[in-house]
Amino acid sequence: MSSTTRTLRLLRTAFAGTLVLASGTASPATPVAAALQAATYRAQYHFTVPDRWKNDPQRPVYLNGKFHYFYLYNANYPSEVGTAWRLATTSDGVAFADQGIAAPKNTNTNRDLWSGSAVIDTANIAGFGAGAVVMLVTQAPAGGQAQFLWYSIDGGRTFRPHSETPVIPNGGRSAFRDPKVIWDSARNRWVATITEGDRIGFYTSPDLKNWTRRSDFASTYGLLECPDLFQMRADDGTTHWVLGMSANGRAAGKPETYVYWPGTFDGTSFRADSSGPRWLDHGFDWYGGVTWEDPSAPLDRRFAMAWMNNWAYPDTTPTMASDGFNGTDSIVRQIRLKRYADGYSLASQPTPALASHATSVRNLGTIRVDNGMVPLPHRGTAYELNTDVSWTQLENMGLQLRVSADGTRHADAGIYGDHSYLNRRQTGQPDPNGPLGESHAPWDPAKKTAHLRILVDRTTIEVFVDDGRYAHSSQVFADPADTGINLYATDGSATFANTTITEFRNLAQRPAKVLSGFEGTSYDAGWTTTGSFAGTGPLSGYLPGMVGKRALDTFAGGGDPATGTIASPTFALDRNHLHFLIAGGRHPHGASEETSVNLVVNGQVVRTATGDDTGVLKPVDWDVSGLQGQSAQVQVVDRATGAWGHLAVDHLLLSD
Repeated sequence: MSSTTRTLRLLRTAFAGTLVLASGTASPATPVAAALQAATYRAQYHFTVPDRWKNDPQRPVYLNGKFHYFYLYNANYPSEVGTAWRLATTSDGVAFADQGIAAPKNTNTNRDLWSGSAVIDTANIAGFGAGAVVMLVTQAPAGGQAQFLWYSIDGGRTFRPHSETPVIPNGGRSAFRDPKVIWDSARNRWVATITEGDRIGFYTSPDLKNWTRRSDFASTYGLLECPDLFQMRADDGTTHWVLGMSANGRAAGKPETYVYWPGTFDGTSFRADSSGPRWLDHGFDWYGGVTWEDPSAPLDRRFAMAWMNNWAYPDTTPTMASDGFNGTDSIVRQIRLKRYADGYSLASQPTPALASHATSVRNLGTIRVDNGMVPLPHRGTAYELNTDVSWTQLENMGLQLRVSADGTRHADAGIYGDHSYLNRRQTGQPDPNGPLGESHAPWDPAKKTAHLRILVDRTTIEVFVDDGRYAHSSQVFADPADTGINLYATDGSATFANTTITEFRNLAQRPAKVLSGFEGTSYDAGWTTTGSFAGTGPLSGYLPGMVGKRALDTFAGGGDPATGTIASPTFALDRNHLHFLIAGGRHPHGASEETSVNLVVNGQVVRTATGDDTGVLKPVDWDVSGLQGQSAQVQVVDRATGAWGHLAVDHLLLSD
């Protein structure tokens, strides 16, 4: 039966069934007016780019108690192409805080930055300093795609290119990108997987700068992107390697998402356990996926996320017109490796941390549906729905989501015959005239029970079946007024038990604000100077750790003997943190010969920092959450005239 026939049959069937609410747990239906929420299309609890464009996620690194999540960002979309690396931080993989651009595009002649991966060089193997964050990233100069090193000495907040020369040259390849680097502890060296058209190349290095190609792994799924290589312990205690990548399986009737093979890796080459691959998601919009270790159980659990879009229709979205952005990610998942009758596979569920952001949990108890449809007494555009479905005999069962008032528009998630499915044909979606309307994943028709966990957000639906070995993630552009939910069953009865609906607080990021990057020949508008610094501006040249090509440096105006102040205009403290970089003399606030950066509120110095008698810019993070809403000013004070009688400051940034 086709998806269209199946839907028409449901619409012709009169509502039938019995609704049994759990005692004492029901609440009044959410008003439709509240669900409209000003007709925004920005996700309620999924990651979205603050503005313009995002595509590929970059694997996060865990540093100082937070995951540092980088992604490809284009501030000039849609007028120009080209991406930078933008940073967001998160402690739990659910609530993110924007930190602005970490690695700008067009920094050098190698143009913009594509995908790659960052690692923490704890032992200073690469020579940028112990704890430096080093990324191997694709850039595409005139000679073609190649791999370049960038590095950060401020905890991954800002990066600089190591060299104009690639550490892994192109070598005549038409496609050569997306390096993913891991540390091979068994052989004490780095390993990189890089896509080379229809294959993955394996490279090794002792120091991240000198690389040797070792082998490759070929695939039949078109142009490959975003490779992934990791080791996991399965639920039966055995340890395995997994090779994953984003691929286009459409010609073979497979998804266009993240394909993977369990197997073995000997340090130079990968061997799959079987020729047949697995897919981490069977929907249409889970691309460029990355996985990373759970720090609390690195061998047993990983996290995963992906870009919820498809290169078949990347610019098709209502979010640009309504909210000024194009770029939504999947929910972060927790993945495990499990043994099944047909071998080892990854199973995924939304990260457990999602529950900590719930604002309500509504228990709808048990609902029986007899060859028809039952509307639920709940309305919404962003929620999680869980239900345990059981049946003896039926043809089709599932849920209509984002249902319009007249019932003609909806997205359907359910089980029919030998497959689970997510159908978005009967509502707004990015491929209205193309083939990408209903996704399928295998289902054993002998089974008579299923657990469905469904995440609905304003432009997305993600369906996890049973333990999550099979999932569907797709964009769904329902009208904001379409807020209904129906249960259905055809040619039989189905019981939907333990049915709950969870809603979440709004997790949209507040964009970071650069107060000054000191990149002009004079200070930004509103900055004032006194003493020796009158008429001066930022100095050009290189200081270790600096961002861009200039920085504030009180050496200007006369060297160490120069004295005076350089002060910002007043600004509102409307974010929780103020970040900047500082170097120079160690003369704290209050000393007779002071070199300090001070935050002044109501005429009082409420935060202060000084240098460490070196020329290396180091990060400072001031928590200003307790000063929200107040007006403030940054003052750079230099009253020192002797050795290290100057101060350098760069990249003042407000963020959460």
